[in-house]
Amino acid sequence: MQVDTNKFSWFQVPEDVKELLILAAQTWENTAESEKYMQQAVAKTGENTDVLVAAYRYFYYKNNYSLALQTTRQLLDKIKEAEKFPDDWEQLQPILISRKENPNIRLYLNAYSASGLVLAKLGDIEQAKIISTRVKEIDNKNDFGAGILLDILTRPPEEDD
Repeated sequence: MQVDTNKFSWFQVPEDVKELLILAAQTWENTAESEKYMQQAVAKTGENTDVLVAAYRYFYYKNNYSLALQTTRQLLDKIKEAEKFPDDWEQLQPILISRKENPNIRLYLNAYSASGLVLAKLGDIEQAKIISTRVKEIDNKNDFGAGILLDILTRPPEEDD
């Protein structure tokens, strides 16, 4: 299948990886086939943040939450290593607050918030609440959606009339 990779010029990845991503999109209706292409793209460039974000979105919208979570964790680990983040949240939080306008930090917060959403989908409500609370404390503009997720997760059940 001939694929025009020029229409996705913002991805800074080799042409063969762009082709795999395009094939995953073109074969969307055939989950087994499209997932094969996405997995190959991640395997070839697992360190590329654009590919990891694309893979997260792909797996999320395919309702494959375990792979969406795995991909998000890869992205978080990559940024954590590049930025030399501490493991402890109490030490990490002030760094994220002071640098939250930095593109890499915004991507980290976005991915962290997304991991909370996926955990909620997987039924780990308590961990999703912890993550949503943490991101909301940093994100006073609600750029990352954590406040909305937290509101949904902590909303009292509606009473039946």
